[in-house]
Amino acid sequence: MKGEWEPYQHKVQYYETDQMGIVHHSNYIRWFEEARTDYMEKMGMGYDQMEARGILSPVLSVEADYLQMIRFGETVTIETFIKEYNGIRLTVGYEVIDEKHQRTCCRGTTKHCFLDREGKFLSLKQACLEYHQMFVQGLEDHKENK
Repeated sequence: MKGEWEPYQHKVQYYETDQMGIVHHSNYIRWFEEARTDYMEKMGMGYDQMEARGILSPVLSVEADYLQMIRFGETVTIETFIKEYNGIRLTVGYEVIDEKHQRTCCRGTTKHCFLDREGKFLSLKQACLEYHQMFVQGLEDHKENK
C-alpha cells in the first residue's frame, strides 16, 4: 500500500522556524498530523468519513526523535506507515526526510484509540470491518517493506 502513492511533502515556512533559523520542535507534531491525515485519505478513510460513521480516533501519545536540523525553505517528505494495530489501538510511524540531502531528520510515532461519539472505546473490527481491514493491510504492507 505504501508504494501506491506519493508520500506527503511539506515546504518549511518562515513562521515554523525559531530564533536559530531551524524548525521549532513543535512543528513536527503538526506535520505528523498533516501526513497522517493525507495517508488516511489516500487509504480511503479520511477523518471526515470516519467521524460521519461515528468513529473518533484521538491521539493518546506522541514521540519524536530529532536527528538533523531542518531550515526555512527546505522541503521534507514524510513517510507515514502503520506501525502497530490490534483493532482497538493504532500506532502510526513517521520518517521526516530532507529532500535535498536525502537524510532522515526526524522519526516519530503517534498512538491512537477508537471511540464512539459518546467517548466509549470501540473495536474497529466490530464497528467498521472495512476500516479494520484497511489498517490490517497497511500494517502488513509496512512489514513487507521493512
